[in-house]
Amino acid sequence: MNLVRAELERLSARRFVQLMVVLLALAFAVTAATTLAGSHRPSEAELSSARTQAAEALQGMEATHQQCLARQNSMTPPGETDDFYATDCSEFDPIRQDRLPIAADYLPGVFSFEQQARPLLYFLIAFLVLFGFLVGASYIGADLNSGGVVNLLLWRPRRLTVLGTKLGTLLGTVLALAVGASLVYLATFWVIGQTAGLGGRPGDDFWRSLGAIHGRGLVLVLLATALGFAIATLGRHTSAALGAAAAYTVVWELGARLVLEIVDARRPDRLMLSSHIAAWLNGKVRFWDNQLCTSSSGTDPCSGFYSLTWGPSLVVLLVITGGLTVAAFAVFRRRDLL
Repeated sequence: MNLVRAELERLSARRFVQLMVVLLALAFAVTAATTLAGSHRPSEAELSSARTQAAEALQGMEATHQQCLARQNSMTPPGETDDFYATDCSEFDPIRQDRLPIAADYLPGVFSFEQQARPLLYFLIAFLVLFGFLVGASYIGADLNSGGVVNLLLWRPRRLTVLGTKLGTLLGTVLALAVGASLVYLATFWVIGQTAGLGGRPGDDFWRSLGAIHGRGLVLVLLATALGFAIATLGRHTSAALGAAAAYTVVWELGARLVLEIVDARRPDRLMLSSHIAAWLNGKVRFWDNQLCTSSSGTDPCSGFYSLTWGPSLVVLLVITGGLTVAAFAVFRRRDLL
């Protein structure tokens, strides 16, 4: 009997996995139904009004930029109400903005696929990360706790082969499910935008950006799955992974962050796993730290911002996940399973 096929059957037969799949489908259905119920096709009058408001907003941004440039080019001393003194006017330049006002911003009650696809995809990725972590932890944790691994080793007495097959089968199954779910998910909201909202005209840049987020999200789902699997293997129980996740969140993400703020540590966000996850998903994230400007002079402007990029963040995620996975295989090889 093929070991991979046996593991696929064991994985699909688990009630917890079936329950998580049902919850995934339920969350997807509720989100789609809520979006469909709260949207409508905009009328020509609504579109005309929205275009006018977007044009006025753009003109306001240009006027603000010109006002800032005029203030900086003049020799007039700053007054109490001067908002542009010692300010980089590029912050107000419409050309340098991440996005400009568009008509969809002024259409309340209208679902726009072009505007909402990214946050909807983030929501799906978050759910799939949780799905992968819980399924990965329960898949190996239940077998270790119930003695299922011991019975399997009696049939195939190669520990690393068995554990590696379990992990590979798990990752392949989760990846296939994540790809299928995300494609159906995005296609459904695309149809909603075209039939009961505003589909827009997304260009190549939009699809490339969405595809990049989707690809990075799939990598994050696989890392979370392997992490749950590794921690549960080390702790010999599903609850070990759940306890480790809860402890990390409370002790480090909340407690240590508070302590770092009290002691005025520099760049505390770079020490948080959540910051590296955000940097990996978005490609780059910026954080603000007042301590970066404590040594700057009054004539030397300081923004106080620093960035995390996807490259170093991916290295951090891979080192943590890979280190725990290697440790799990090393411990499993020598551990007494009885």
